[in-house]
Amino acid sequence: MSSTKPATADLIYERLEEMLAEGRFTNGERLDEVRLAAEFGVSRTPLREALRLLATTGLAEFIPNRGTFIRQPDFTRLVEMFDVMAELEAWCARLAAQRITSAELLLLRDAALRCERALSAKDFREYYDENAKFHAIIYSAAGNGFLAEETRNMQRRLRPFRQAQLFAPERLERSMDEHRQILNALETRNAEAAEMLARAHIRIQSVTYREVRR
Repeated sequence: MSSTKPATADLIYERLEEMLAEGRFTNGERLDEVRLAAEFGVSRTPLREALRLLATTGLAEFIPNRGTFIRQPDFTRLVEMFDVMAELEAWCARLAAQRITSAELLLLRDAALRCERALSAKDFREYYDENAKFHAIIYSAAGNGFLAEETRNMQRRLRPFRQAQLFAPERLERSMDEHRQILNALETRNAEAAEMLARAHIRIQSVTYREVRR
């Protein structure tokens, strides 16, 4: 039983992230545990674990004796977060172009191939999961542990919004094309191109998400 609870909590957490990115909650809204437990068809134990996970990313806040409240970033805040993410990704890509190993390049090509397969299947969730792995390899290849850690943390906070923008018309195809260009820059050790392409890749996500929400 204990082995199934974390998975259940994780699934609820992911759905809460999606609902937040879709605008289902308002900033400062108190999450009704009874209603949500009924909606998800679970007990309050895995739901509370999911709410705890949501709070660790800064998307919610738990206040003792009061409950859990949504902390939905407004568009200005999201733009700022995407701007920071763009620079972190660009920095990682520049360093990775200089330091990536042959083994890491093989892993990166394999991740890109799995993204291609998810694209062919029009599997948005699978594409995002493989896309996240693609980026994670670049973070590690940068050869700076602290930078990789901070970039992963920011990626985690932006996950629901980066995932939501993939549902824009033709965004999945454009995203894959951007990945191909980044991969080529890393393969050719072109640090300047890798930096520029990685930055643009994240900035496009910011614009696309705002268009999706509007």
